[in-house]
Amino acid sequence: MLGRAAITDGKGNFSIENIEVSQPQKDEVLVKMMAAGICHTDYDSLNWNTPLVMGHEGAGIVEAVGNEVTTVKVGDKVVLNWAIPCGKCFQCQEMNQNICENNSPVTVGNQTSGGAISQGHARLESTLYKGKGIQRSFNLGTISTHAMVKENAVVKFDTPISFASAAIIGCGVMTGYGSVVNTAQVKAGSSVAVLGTGGVGLSVIQGARISGAEKIIAIDINPLRLEMAKRFGATHTIVADKNDTNLLHAAEEVKEMTDGRGADYAFECTAIPELGAAPLAMIRNAGTAVQVSGIEDKISIDMNLFQWDKIYINPLYGRCRPQIDYPILLNLYKKGDLMLDEMVTRKYKFEDLPKAFEDMLAGRNAKGVIIFDQ
Repeated sequence: MLGRAAITDGKGNFSIENIEVSQPQKDEVLVKMMAAGICHTDYDSLNWNTPLVMGHEGAGIVEAVGNEVTTVKVGDKVVLNWAIPCGKCFQCQEMNQNICENNSPVTVGNQTSGGAISQGHARLESTLYKGKGIQRSFNLGTISTHAMVKENAVVKFDTPISFASAAIIGCGVMTGYGSVVNTAQVKAGSSVAVLGTGGVGLSVIQGARISGAEKIIAIDINPLRLEMAKRFGATHTIVADKNDTNLLHAAEEVKEMTDGRGADYAFECTAIPELGAAPLAMIRNAGTAVQVSGIEDKISIDMNLFQWDKIYINPLYGRCRPQIDYPILLNLYKKGDLMLDEMVTRKYKFEDLPKAFEDMLAGRNAKGVIIFDQ
């Protein structure tokens, strides 16, 4: 089957190219992609030093299945999941499916050195580019007309929702919401500080609102993004100063808003290494700081920030259990609690991917989504 895909050379360049996708084998599922979310990680993949099909957020329709597939059939609508559980290893048995010991492209290897693009359990020859097998980002490659994935990488849905809104569930929304609900287990009536109001930060804000947090403080250098944060549930905002080292001045403002103690919870969603310790300065004694954005750099932390009894957590993907958590998110959307349509700021044609990246980097969108020819 012929298709088209966004392919990077791994050296900073990408283009839309023709690909050939085979028929699925055994536990494989061929998905006709209908929409693909655009994430900062997709932009980062341009420099992973190897050619690959880009993209790791998406939703589509099952076009063919292998003879061992039992959970989906041709015609089913599915959301794709990049942290693909094997269901058998120690961590999967412990319900830590997001850190599967066999399949996770992040825990098996380091993203910047090829973990997120390692073939792992994916069949290289299922997708051909110029006659040769090509790797797919996070074993998915969603910025393409067709994606060949393992059965455990798809979650069926029947909820009335656009493919564009469904597509963004598979990374940013799940990461933000899950970090609040699954990881920090934010309590009703609590106070929450959120550093960074991109797609992940807005999902943290939504998770805090849905959890019943009384005070949700959004912090960003971009006033326009803070206005956006209010629409998603922020009750207070702080315009941060780029020159505020470790956001210590912003931390003082958070304390003033929380009876001088600090917030009960603080979530770092900026992916800026220099701010890795910043949430610790914003929480009260015995509060919880969560490093959501996946910083992988070495950072220095003043241990005084940990006083007293503070907890710092570095979760992956909001501790996602796809077959459990995706239906929860879709049900919250159906009830009107989780705003997904509103998060899709702009939709783009496949050929407009450069513009989608430009808008993302400029902070114009909550989420941008590629819509494929219907």
